[in-house]
Formats: sequence, structure tokens, C-alpha cells
Amino acid sequence: MAEKEIALLRKQQEKLNEKSFDLEAWKSQTMLFLQRIFGADHLIVKMIADLKYDYSSWNLRDATGNEKSDDPVKMQADEVLEAAIMELESLGLPQQESSAEKAWELMEEELTGKQYKEIRAIIEAGKKNKLAKVQEVLSKLEKENLISILSRILIS
Repeated sequence: MAEKEIALLRKQQEKLNEKSFDLEAWKSQTMLFLQRIFGADHLIVKMIADLKYDYSSWNLRDATGNEKSDDPVKMQADEVLEAAIMELESLGLPQQESSAEKAWELMEEELTGKQYKEIRAIIEAGKKNKLAKVQEVLSKLEKENLISILSRILIS
């Protein structure tokens, strides 16, 4: 299962209670871990990135009252990490899409159906000279399509 990842997130929860807590340093470290576990686009990563102290006059006034003794940002951070841990315990690690699958997906978006099927058939067939045949098909594409495909593969 995801024991190592859960242990790592529990350590981050413990750091919330350290006397020398620095929100920005903690966020940076936590986001690195969460991005590796869930991926950069996961909502949990975005929720941690959005954590910040609100220094508006209303918030400062409320903080001086006796209503809350706990730090609301630390409480929210703890709840987000707890949600991440629960997700890992319940669902396990998320399936990461392989780079080859992602490349095929991007090519399917950029190529015509005929071009995509032709390249796919070449790759899946046990023929020799696959590289030369794929290069032949790709050489017929417009430069803009090739640039778009390559750019999107590199960015993803």
C-alpha cells in the first residue's frame, strides 16, 4: 500500500506543531511530497499552495479575541493532510499515466484519424524498420503539427 507516503505526510502534520514553524518553508516541502504522490494538478496540492495568513484588519481583530486559540492556517493544513492520508488509506496510490500513454493521447489529439491509425499500426505490427516507417509518416505532417506534438509531450 502507501505506508511510506502516509508516514511522510504524518511527519508533515507533526511539523505543524513545532515551535519554529515557518509556513512558507513547510508549504514548499509539503507540496514537493504531495506532487510526487498525487501529481501537480491534484486538488490537495492546490489547497496546500493556497494556504496563507490573512492579515486583514477583521482577521487580526478576531485573532486577538478569545474565540480561537488554535492557528486557523495550521488547522486547515492539518485537515488537508488528513484528507490526503485518508485518500491514500482508502484508495491507495493514484495510478500515474505512463509517458508513452500520454504521448499517444497527445498524438491522437493532433493527428488526423488516418495518420494516428497508420502510426499505431506500424508500432503494433511486428515489422522491421518501424523507425523508418514512422519517420516517413511523420515527415508528411505539417511543421506546426509536429511542433505542437513535441511541445505538448515535453510539457506534460
